Amino acid sequence: MKVSNIVIIALLSLGLSTGFLPGTAFSKDIQWQSFSGGMARGKSENKKVFLHFYAEWCASCKVMEEKTFKDAGVIADLNTNFIPIKVDVDRESQTSAMFRVKLLPDTWFIAEDNEIIGHRPGYISPQQLKVILKMLMDENAEQ
Repeated sequence: MKVSNIVIIALLSLGLSTGFLPGTAFSKDIQWQSFSGGMARGKSENKKVFLHFYAEWCASCKVMEEKTFKDAGVIADLNTNFIPIKVDVDRESQTSAMFRVKLLPDTWFIAEDNEIIGHRPGYISPQQLKVILKMLMDENAEQ
């Protein structure tokens, strides 16, 4: 193997492991969208929407932020296969009211045509969320 090929492979490996290459799949963080922009993107890109309601004062929301939304598998799945939207219930009360959010955190799963698939109130661990996301992605593969 030529030295230049080895250098290219090494740089690609470094870029993939550190997330420096373009593309949201390798991002260190979830690429959150606004509600209106994210819903429009979901429809135009024909992707399911992951809609997460939270509040700054919510202890379970903070745990979900620090554990679930920092998991590399969750980040990759959400950035690649969904349009992730995050809504602060205190700042966007009309959107929260539209979804009748009562318990936080509250996570909704919305189909490509903006139809509600379902929702899950309360904390979701990284392991649980990966199972849910996989089921939703497998549903796409069957269609």
